[in-house]
Amino acid sequence: MPAKSSSPAPSNIAAQMGAKPTGARLARVEASPQFSGGKFRNNVPTTSGLSLTDIPKVAAAVFTGTAARRPKQAIPLVAAPATEPDADPRGLHVTWYGHSTALIEIEGKRVLLDPVWSDRCSPSQLAGPRRLHEPPVPLHELPRIDAVVISHDHYDHLDMATVQHLSGLHPAIFVVPLGVGAHLERWGVPAARIAELDWNESTRVAGLELIATPARHFSGRGFSRDGTLWASWVIKGENRRVFYSGDTGYFTGFAGIGAEHGPFDVTLVQVGAYGEAWPDIHMFPEDGVSVHVDVQGGLMIPVHWATFDLAAHRWAEPVERAWSEAKARGVKLAVPRPGERVDVDCPPEIDAWWQQVA
Repeated sequence: MPAKSSSPAPSNIAAQMGAKPTGARLARVEASPQFSGGKFRNNVPTTSGLSLTDIPKVAAAVFTGTAARRPKQAIPLVAAPATEPDADPRGLHVTWYGHSTALIEIEGKRVLLDPVWSDRCSPSQLAGPRRLHEPPVPLHELPRIDAVVISHDHYDHLDMATVQHLSGLHPAIFVVPLGVGAHLERWGVPAARIAELDWNESTRVAGLELIATPARHFSGRGFSRDGTLWASWVIKGENRRVFYSGDTGYFTGFAGIGAEHGPFDVTLVQVGAYGEAWPDIHMFPEDGVSVHVDVQGGLMIPVHWATFDLAAHRWAEPVERAWSEAKARGVKLAVPRPGERVDVDCPPEIDAWWQQVA
């Protein structure tokens, strides 16, 4: 069955908050060029909070139009194959499981991005945003995972229960931004299986190079913010390359990522959970297409939509806007159903499946 947290006791909620870096981890945090005045900072001016004038407008949006923020019918899922797919030493496949969770099969190795299998992205499984569809595949049926890559420590990207299950089921290395390793260690992941990176640092796992690249966001699982870093990610094989934006506002640094690490065979780019009050930390869909172009992407797969209701826009609006912008700019787009495995070299034609359930 999909991994779901048990009814949380106070101690479980405390564990969900993770841990603060100490010792050598703290020393690396404090030495980072991104760390100043006791917290991590973006390299361009960024507003991550709401102004006093924004609060009434945002509060009103939260309690109105909720029906449009959810599909009217069940979201179609694609079940995993009965047998584990062959590890193609030359191929590149992407399976999107919903929101930002995706499996990258690159040159025979497997990288899992921001895995969230719990029912809610919250410190409590009794409250908080709840899944709009089940995970397409049970956690224990995933093929062998070589690396788990985390973009930042928000609950919809870093899920304690899922991390604990993966740590026990797979020999994977957890590759995370600075400071996030403290959370994983508290949850029982051995320190030897954690690689923490600052922006523009890299590590090698199973023959792949994994590079933490800049993003424009924030972090925090409790009341304090920005004690851990956030990142976009580059995944390099011998011949194939993947870019994952993580959560981010648009900024000109993506062109630099493309110049240094591109071109990319495929990009997975955040297009959902945006609002007029926080454009610096979550892109609008049109910005997501700009990121794809900036990093010199081939195929674009929009992520960070469909699974959780995290903003006031209509459920299908992110993908509709991304599709429209992609057509206007000549960008090749794939919009898989959750669980659908995409061959990057031969992606499926877009059939607008979401329009049938919106």
